[in-house]
Amino acid sequence: MIRTLAKPFTSHPATVDETYLEHARFALRFSAMLLAAAFAALVHAVLPFCFKKTAGNIIGKLYGEIAARR
Repeated sequence: MIRTLAKPFTSHPATVDETYLEHARFALRFSAMLLAAAFAALVHAVLPFCFKKTAGNIIGKLYGEIAARR
C-alpha cells in the first residue's frame, strides 16, 4: 500500500537518479532562480539601465544545468 502511494512521488526523480528530497531541492532552487530572472527582467523593462544581462545569464546557467542532467 505504501509503495503504491509513494510511486507517483518517486518514479520521476528516479529517472534522474535522485531521491524525492534531492529532486525537490533541485526543483525549488530552479524555481527560485527563475523567479530571480523574472524579477530582473521586470525591473529591466522599466529601468533598462538595470540588470542588463542578469536574466539572460541566469537562464543560460539554468539551461546548462538541465542539459548536463540529460
